[in-house]
Amino acid sequence: MTQPDRRLSVAPMMDWTDRHCRHFHHLVAPDALLFTEMVTADAVIHGDRDRLLGQPPEDVDAGVPVALQLGGSDPARLAEAARIANDYGYVEINLNVGCPSDRVQSGRFGACLMAEPGLVAECMAAMAGATQLPVTVKCRIGIDDMDEEEGLDRFVDAIEGAGVSTVYLHARKAWLQGLSPKENRDIPPLNYDRAARLAADRPAMQVILNGGLDEVDTSLGLLPGFAGVMLGRAAYRTPMILAALADPIFGRTAPSRLDIAGAMADYADRRTSEGVPLHAITRHMLGLYHGQRGARLWRRHLGEEARSRRDGGALIREVAEACEVMASRMAA
Repeated sequence: MTQPDRRLSVAPMMDWTDRHCRHFHHLVAPDALLFTEMVTADAVIHGDRDRLLGQPPEDVDAGVPVALQLGGSDPARLAEAARIANDYGYVEINLNVGCPSDRVQSGRFGACLMAEPGLVAECMAAMAGATQLPVTVKCRIGIDDMDEEEGLDRFVDAIEGAGVSTVYLHARKAWLQGLSPKENRDIPPLNYDRAARLAADRPAMQVILNGGLDEVDTSLGLLPGFAGVMLGRAAYRTPMILAALADPIFGRTAPSRLDIAGAMADYADRRTSEGVPLHAITRHMLGLYHGQRGARLWRRHLGEEARSRRDGGALIREVAEACEVMASRMAA
């Protein structure tokens, strides 16, 4: 079974990491492992599969590494969803055991499953039996009053016993009682030390660190203790952090913002000709010039004009060129 390179990955984020966002992130960091938004097993089985699972044809042709994240807690349904996903070009199938939202809890999946390690193990074994792809888990270091030491070890023991050899670990607890999903992303304290102990104690398991990673130096400093680092909001809001990490991790020189914008404009030409609204693409690109001259111009024009433009990627080209002119004038 071929394992994807997990040294740098972008976390699954609901309403953010759709196919257009992933194409953009691939242009920024071609070697990074990208994740879909979470898709429930029932949606895969009963829904519009091409809409839910389909990837841009140019990404499939280029072999862009993408992992599918599933949500659910029924082993048979998860196995069926994994079987269906075999035909869509993914390199890995991941189970969400980290999302703390009320809607996810009511469906008995997400972080609440950390309290049922035996059930998660059954789910993973069923998924593994339905696909030749690696099956992995994304979880927290604990939930509510669960002991971060014994509880996490017990959970990982169970999934490791089911054949799971990779876990993406958000190094915070999830408080399912008393905190909103938004608060759960920030209020529970990060515990990188606990995550590092798990990685050190289990050399046969790949532990990928997630949570609060928003600086290049911090991410690179932590990387030697883990099999990889996974970025979430920082990758979305300041996407060039991915390029800055890809250089030392993969030895790949960062592409220029203008080149990325040009490639996204070409992509927008193709997608808008198929009926995709331009703003569905540009909304993921607003952070491209973050910290640079022209950042405000870029955000304003892409944010305000994309809904009214009907000329493909022309807006992206125009604003990128204006940003470059502004930067060159300041440099002179």
